[in-house]
Amino acid sequence: METRVCRLYGQNDLRIETEAVPDLAPDEVLVQVGAGGVCGSDMHYYFEGGIGQIRVREPIILGHEAAGTILALGKDVTGLHTGQKVALNPSRPCGTCEYCTRGLQQHCLEMRFFGSAIRLPHIQGAFRDLIAVRAAQCLPVSNTTSLAAAACAEPLAVCLHAVARAGDLTGKRVLVTGAGPIGALCVAGARLAGAAEIIVTDLQDYALSASARMGADKTINIATTPDALVPYERDKGQFDVCFECSAATPAIHSAIRMLRPQGMLIQVGVTGEIPVPFNPIVAKELMIVGTHRFHGEYADAVRLIDTGAIDVAPIITATYPLEQAAEAFTVARDRSQSVKVQLSFAA
Repeated sequence: METRVCRLYGQNDLRIETEAVPDLAPDEVLVQVGAGGVCGSDMHYYFEGGIGQIRVREPIILGHEAAGTILALGKDVTGLHTGQKVALNPSRPCGTCEYCTRGLQQHCLEMRFFGSAIRLPHIQGAFRDLIAVRAAQCLPVSNTTSLAAAACAEPLAVCLHAVARAGDLTGKRVLVTGAGPIGALCVAGARLAGAAEIIVTDLQDYALSASARMGADKTINIATTPDALVPYERDKGQFDVCFECSAATPAIHSAIRMLRPQGMLIQVGVTGEIPVPFNPIVAKELMIVGTHRFHGEYADAVRLIDTGAIDVAPIITATYPLEQAAEAFTVARDRSQSVKVQLSFAA
């Protein structure tokens, strides 16, 4: 049996190839992938050959946002059945290292994460028609949930973890900077967590419109109305929490100005070294909190999508067949015409 794969050889060198599907291990299932989301890390690998110091050093199959249908079961697999729709958790911590035993599996020292170039050999990803994956990484969804929606469980899990890092949001005023897929899903997560008001900023009206449909109370295009943020800086700031999803220096600086004393900046977006104005951070006693991936939140994300508690449809703005992956990547990085771009695979 063979499968097509979307394999990156280096910067701007993406190829659709065919390879043999390996025999199933006893604890694995064979999944026919139906939908896969193009993530920011996938785009960094493709357009830049890596993310910061993490470089693509050998051919790698991309993709870690995926869902599909079970075709076959390994001999030891129980609790799943063929024909079942599943979301694929791309995270596979070892379970035994220092961080796993402390309940910090997202920091596992031996993490195996789909489509990641951190380790060598690289961990191959899910952009392929058929994938053998451990049964424990397969979370069932109902037949009424689309595979496109189920594939959004991974980015939603990232956002649920970020929301958890913020603590109790009940009655809080929340700012989200950056209206990409992560920003839009942070809006949904913050709304579910009880935020009283959510305002989103971005440079593109198209992206902001998706955040509005995900539950934002107000959206602000800072490219066309830069002075609209000034009122939120008065009296030492107006927001309790900011989910910073843009990784843009001006947005981070602006968030610091708009946060109230003892407010919290949750840095979700990943960036390189930037100058940070520490005087207002100290003077306003602000907290800067990092957030990285997820663990238990993946199952929460699947449940929220499957029950309809969070509707991810507004962020899915384009779908391309696997053979048009390069075009999909180009559209995905253009926030004037896309939020979440997905790939579809052979039926």
